[in-house]
Amino acid sequence: MIANPTKKVLNRLKKKGYDVYLVGGCVRDLILKRTPKDFDIITSAELREVVRTFSWCEIIGKRFPICHVHVDGTIVEVSSFNTARRKLGVDAYHDIKGPSGCDKKDYLRWRNCLQRDFTINGLMFDPYDRIVYDYLGGMEDIKKAKVRTVIPASTSFQEDCARILRGIRIAARLGFGLSKETAHFVKNLSYSVLRLDKGRLLMEINYMLAYGSAEASLRLLWKFGLLDILLPFQAAYFVHHRFRRRGKGTNMLLCFLSNLDTLLAPDRPCHSSLWVCILALHKALSDRPRNAAVVAAFSLVVHNGGDLSEAISIARRINKSHDARFPELLDPLNLDDEELAEEIMDLADSVKGSLLQMTDERFVSQAMADFPQAPYSDLVFIPLGVYLKARNIFDCVTVIDAARKFVSKRGRKINYESLAAGDLREIRHVFARIVFDTVYPLRLVQEQS
Repeated sequence: MIANPTKKVLNRLKKKGYDVYLVGGCVRDLILKRTPKDFDIITSAELREVVRTFSWCEIIGKRFPICHVHVDGTIVEVSSFNTARRKLGVDAYHDIKGPSGCDKKDYLRWRNCLQRDFTINGLMFDPYDRIVYDYLGGMEDIKKAKVRTVIPASTSFQEDCARILRGIRIAARLGFGLSKETAHFVKNLSYSVLRLDKGRLLMEINYMLAYGSAEASLRLLWKFGLLDILLPFQAAYFVHHRFRRRGKGTNMLLCFLSNLDTLLAPDRPCHSSLWVCILALHKALSDRPRNAAVVAAFSLVVHNGGDLSEAISIARRINKSHDARFPELLDPLNLDDEELAEEIMDLADSVKGSLLQMTDERFVSQAMADFPQAPYSDLVFIPLGVYLKARNIFDCVTVIDAARKFVSKRGRKINYESLAAGDLREIRHVFARIVFDTVYPLRLVQEQS
């Protein structure tokens, strides 16, 4: 299950006589037989020795440098015990006892594991001796399906508030719960995430929404009060529809994200503009519910690059019922082609309007104004580049003679490299699939059959 580029780096360092280990979340994922998002290596070699070992390798970072080894078109991160041990002063962790009777190598491994955020990330794997080193109880927490901080949660989250979001992300991706202490301080210190710069917030939220665990992530963000701060429009939707913090049911927003998750995975992510577009479409539908046939036809126009007549022709042939659970979808009306085209264009304009509101502090700050108990937030972390990319996805609908300017994707197979890179045709294709499958889910088709 270890990726070939990672194997090559491990083997080369091992042949040179250095100790090499896999560390962190990749070890946890391998134990759970899941595909890791990436692989991290730690070695007894100095970083300059790693550089001499590989033809294309660079040291990055000044405070805590690591090596980026370029192999087969990918980057493998390699850190050194000799660099890592300078990161941690044992005095700060005097309450944590080292392993009894440990030798020098045990001590180095233990010290490195102490730097991890959660116990299930504090595992180290020797792929040659086939030994997993666990000094922090990570294996026991994997068995219990719990996310627990290495040091007391209050101290851990105050040292690095990004760990709050990482804890949510890990729990969502694995289907784990948070330990009682960890959950308590995630909720109580949730507001501290506003100390993070916007680029870091985008990165953490993209990890949640773009890698196949968007629905579970949104549920946990809502449960622990983080959605109110990070995505106030979506939180307002939950409040308006009285969706409980621990609610097990579903709604259209969660259904959109569930359908997104079915197409993604930790090693098959999407570009951030895709989930931004999904949030914007849902906000537009929440603000003004639409005819189900209009939403379906809109998705078809996005997919085919702006050919309204083709999309309307296909929409006319839909003879199955839409998902009637969602108040955002109205029963189809008898619209002529001109009226249907106008409704499609109007929906596209509304989605672009939602995108603008999601990136405007004034609108974000008003999102939960009707709910005085909600925390105030005017946070906008979506950068201009992502906003413009998301708008461009709908230009094929709103630009005159769009069908002559935009080329649609052919075939149903997703090119995940293009999707992650933000290729517009690939994003339109996946966006349309998600929308259409939400309006006309396969479950209803099977029931009708």
